[in-house]
Amino acid sequence: MNLKETDLPGIGKKFVVETKSGDKLAIIIHDDGRREVFHYDRDDHDEINSLVTLNDDEARYVSAIIGGITYKPTALENIEVALGDLIIEWYRLDPQYKAIGKTIGDLRIRQRSGATIIAVIEKNHSKHINPGPDLLLTSDALVVVLGEHLHQQQIRQILLSGIS
Repeated sequence: MNLKETDLPGIGKKFVVETKSGDKLAIIIHDDGRREVFHYDRDDHDEINSLVTLNDDEARYVSAIIGGITYKPTALENIEVALGDLIIEWYRLDPQYKAIGKTIGDLRIRQRSGATIIAVIEKNHSKHINPGPDLLLTSDALVVVLGEHLHQQQIRQILLSGIS
């Protein structure tokens, strides 16, 4: 993948992405929050095939979908998104995880690992955004965690061992 970023004074910022598969996208983020996504012809990278315009809320929903927050492909055991030194990782609480049946507070996750659980998505698809310490962790839940690499290693051990 090739990424090019350009400031557009008075407009916003432009990102051009050329994928390994040969597709070219241009994404313009306007200062008013609007996003425009251009898809170019594979054979002529100057010819626009389609344009999608999204408001700020729509763009955030689409990015969550593409980023895997609402659905994690079963073929991927662990997804990582890097934000500088911060990483967002998803952990599926398979039956061997000893944290199942305990609350976030019981496990003292933030105090022990430095990581923050930013969401928990239950097997029945109910979502807990920024869950509190009283949330009970259940089997097959997807736990979304924000932290640095060391924090992620520590939270993985806490979730696996369930030791509070």
